[in-house]
Amino acid sequence: MPDTHSLNRLFAPRSIALVGAKDRSIWSVASFDNLKRFGFEGPVHLINPKGGTVHGQQAATSCAAVGEPIDAALLMVPEAALPEAMEDLRAANVGGAVILSAGFAETGEEGAERQRRVAALAREAGIRLIGPNCLGFANYVAKSPLWTTPLRRPMPGPTLAIVSQSGAVASQLEQFAYQQRIAVTHLISTGNEADVTIADAIGYLAQQPEPRSIALFLETIRDPAGFRAAVEAANAAGKPVTVLKVGSSEAAAAAAQTHTGSLVGDDSVFDALCRDLGIARVHSLEDLIVTSDLFARLGRIGGRGMSLIAMSGGMCEIALDQAEKEGVTIPRLAPPTLAALRETLPAFATPSNPLDLTGGAMLAPELIASSIAEVAKDPAIDVIGFVFDAPLKDDGRGFARRFVEHVGQGFSAAGKPCLMMSHTFMPVNGYARELADELGMVYSGGGVDGCLRALGHLTRPAALPRPAARQGASPAPAERPTTERAVLDHLARHGVPVVPGPVVGSAAEAVQAAGEMGYPVVLKIASPDIAHKTEAGGVRLNLQDAEAVAAAHDAIFASVRAYKPDAAIDGVIVSPMRRGGVELFAGTMRDPQWGPVLAIGFGGIFVEVLKDVSQRLLPVSEADVLEMLGELRGAPMLDGFRGAPPVDRTAVAKAIVAIGEAALALGHDLLSLEVNPLLVEGSRVEALDGLTNWDK
Repeated sequence: MPDTHSLNRLFAPRSIALVGAKDRSIWSVASFDNLKRFGFEGPVHLINPKGGTVHGQQAATSCAAVGEPIDAALLMVPEAALPEAMEDLRAANVGGAVILSAGFAETGEEGAERQRRVAALAREAGIRLIGPNCLGFANYVAKSPLWTTPLRRPMPGPTLAIVSQSGAVASQLEQFAYQQRIAVTHLISTGNEADVTIADAIGYLAQQPEPRSIALFLETIRDPAGFRAAVEAANAAGKPVTVLKVGSSEAAAAAAQTHTGSLVGDDSVFDALCRDLGIARVHSLEDLIVTSDLFARLGRIGGRGMSLIAMSGGMCEIALDQAEKEGVTIPRLAPPTLAALRETLPAFATPSNPLDLTGGAMLAPELIASSIAEVAKDPAIDVIGFVFDAPLKDDGRGFARRFVEHVGQGFSAAGKPCLMMSHTFMPVNGYARELADELGMVYSGGGVDGCLRALGHLTRPAALPRPAARQGASPAPAERPTTERAVLDHLARHGVPVVPGPVVGSAAEAVQAAGEMGYPVVLKIASPDIAHKTEAGGVRLNLQDAEAVAAAHDAIFASVRAYKPDAAIDGVIVSPMRRGGVELFAGTMRDPQWGPVLAIGFGGIFVEVLKDVSQRLLPVSEADVLEMLGELRGAPMLDGFRGAPPVDRTAVAKAIVAIGEAALALGHDLLSLEVNPLLVEGSRVEALDGLTNWDK
C-alpha cells in the first residue's frame, strides 16, 4: 500500500507552487484559473526565474526563495531544466510534484534513462512525482487542482474517482461525467509513472472516504503485484473498480507502446485477472463512466433478477433482448405478484416481466408507484429498472415532473436497488439531476443499452477468495518431466487420471504390454526431443493384434530416425486405443506479468482453429472450472450432443483443478504444461498426452 502521508501532501496540498508560471503559457493560465475556479484556500506561489508579475501577482524566482512551506508543485519547465527544478524542490522541502513535460520513456531508451535520472533525484529528496508526460491531478473534495487544461467547478455530492494513464483521455472522461452531471471526487493522470503508479493512485483512493467507485483507463500495468493489492484494498473498502484497457488488438497494442513506452500484457490474461479481482471491464469511454457511476450510487447488487418496467411494449422487448445479452436475468413473476398486478393495472394491460404499463399510465400516473411497489415484493426480483427520460426543464404544467414523482414514490417503497434509465443515450442537465436528487432516486442518461450493460457488471459477484494450492500426495519430481510419459506420471502423482502407458524398449515388450491391456492399442514414440509426434511419424493408432504392434514398433523407430537422427529415444509408449467421448484441452502458461494461467477449451486442433478458450489465473477451484466450461461456445457438446452421453462436468473440474496444481508444483521454471487431449466420456476422464516447456 502507498505511503499515505507522502501522497496526502501531493494529492491534498495546503500550499501550491506553479513552477514555470508565465502569462503567455496556456498550461500556466489554465492551471492558475483552475485553482481560482475550485476555490483553493491555501497560498499559491508563482515561480519564474525572472520574478516580476505573473497572472496579476508577484512571482518568486524559486521555490526556495518563497520562504514558506510548499506541499506540492506543478513543474511546467522544459525537460532540460528539470534537474535544476528538482534541486530547488529539495531545497524548499516540497512534498510532491507534477511533471507536465513529455520527451521521456515514451520516446525510447534515451528518454527512459532521462526519466530514471529524474525519478532518482525525487527519491533522494523524498518527493513524490506524478508523470512525466501527464496533465496532473484534481482533488475536487479538497478543492486542490494541479491540472493544466480548463476544468469545471466541483459539483455537490461527488462519488466517482477517475484515474487515467492518458491525460487527454482523462479530460474527455471529466467532460463526459460533467455532461451526465456525475460529480467527481478525484481526477488523476499518471502519465509515464516515473514514481506514482496506477496502483499507488488506486491504493490512495481506497483509503479516502469520498470515492464510492473508481474508473480506470489503462494502457499498461507497470506494477502487477501492487495493482492486485490496490484493487483488493479498493474491494475491501467497498469501492468497485471499472476499467477500460487498450491492447485487445495488435494495432492498439503498438499504439500504446509508442504512447507510453511500455508493453501491453496479453489481453485474454487481463480478462482473467479482471474476473479474478472482480473488476468490471468495459470497452468504451461512455460505458466506463456510466458503469462506474452506477457502481458508486447503487453498489454491487446481490442477485441477478431484474424487473424492468416501461410504458412501451416495443421498449420492453428491446430491453429483454439486451438484458439476456448482458447476463441480467428477467425472471417470471410469482403468481401472487401477477395477481396483485391484475388488480392494479387496467384490464387491457398484461402483467409480466418486463412490464408494459401501456398508455394507461399517462392518464393515471399513480399506476407507476403502485406497480413498482407490487413488483418489489416478488422474491425473484433483486433490482428494479424503470425506463423514462427525466425532463430537462419545467414544462409549465408539471406533467413530466408528476410522472417522475410517482417513479420516486415507487422506488422509495421498494426497499431494493432501483434505477430510472433514459430510453436512449442522452445528456443529463442540472434540472434533471436536481429533480432526481430531490426525489431521492438514481437516474442515468446512459440509455437502456448502456444501463443494462452496466447492470450486467453490478449484478455479477464480487471477487472471491483465491483457492490455495492443494498439497499433492507426493512431492514434485526432482528432475523436470520432459517426455510424455514423465509428464503423465507427474500428473498422476497430483491426482490427475491418466491413460495407462508403459514405455517399452523392444517390439516383443510392446506385444506383451498390448496383450496385457487388451486390443486395440496405440503406440507413440517416447522422446524428449520429439514434441510433435505425428509430424515425426511417431504415432500408430488402432492396432488390432500382435503382428500389427510389432510392425508398428519398428516403423515408428525408422520414421523418427529419419525425421531427427540425433533424437534421444526412451522407447515406445503402449496405451489402450480410446474411442468416442469429448476431447478437451487443458494447459497452463506463465504470463510475465501475472504468473501462471490456466486455459481450457476443446482438444485436438479445435483449440487452435476455433480459439474457443476460457482462462483463469491459477490456482483455481472446481467452481472456477465449472464456470469456465460454461463459458465455452462449444459447451453444448458436453451435454449429450446428438445422442452422446452427457459429460460429468464435476469429474472434469476435479481433473482440471489437479492439472493446475500439478503445474504449480513444478515451480517458476515451468513455462507451460499442456494436456491435449483430456478425453471425457460420461464420468471417465483421462489425460491422453502431456507436454511441458521450460525456461532455458
